[in-house]
Amino acid sequence: MTLIRFPRAVLFDLDGTLLDSAPDMLATANLLRDAQGLAPMALAQIRPHVSKGSRAMLAAAFPHLEGVEREKMVPLFLDIYLQQLGRHSVLFADIEAMLAALEADGAAWGIVTNKPEYLAREILPQLGWETRCAVLIGGDTLAEKKPHPLPLLVAAERMGFAAGDCVYVGDDERDIQAARAAGMPSIAALWGYRQDHEDPAEWGADAILETPGDLLDAALWPASRH
Repeated sequence: MTLIRFPRAVLFDLDGTLLDSAPDMLATANLLRDAQGLAPMALAQIRPHVSKGSRAMLAAAFPHLEGVEREKMVPLFLDIYLQQLGRHSVLFADIEAMLAALEADGAAWGIVTNKPEYLAREILPQLGWETRCAVLIGGDTLAEKKPHPLPLLVAAERMGFAAGDCVYVGDDERDIQAARAAGMPSIAALWGYRQDHEDPAEWGADAILETPGDLLDAALWPASRH
């Protein structure tokens, strides 16, 4: 009987894939809303926008403002978020067990996120990942960010693997677009953040998984070239 192994190298998106950071984002948005005399918004109102970044979350929190006014709020949003970072967020169920299973199988793993690198790096020690995560690429680390393939290509190179020998896991269409452009097999994570009109079945991922626990089954992962 042949033992099914995990890919030798795995790259993950962060927010909505490994980390349920929506509660931190909600706290940030509500502090901004409170400063303007607005009632707090509910988690369900901001959750679908988290993977789209600060501008999308500000649009959800302040739909009555012009785009140029919301743009001015981006630095303040990030400053407040830095103070809220990790205070309310939690790992999705089974993520820690999955990472431990990867490591036990000898696989390397890293993170490619569109979150600014300095914010992503703040999270690693909170989770005990600073020595376990083999590579971290943020949205401002390189000249391009997802859906451009460059962050995935650089991350694979820094881990010492060809792109086709890695698998990328993400919850946003841009994650799958970046992986396809990089020639990297991909998994669409249905447990993450997406808007009602988005259909992951149309993204072209090599596999679509319902829950983080599905990642514990190596047989459900798409085949890399290992």
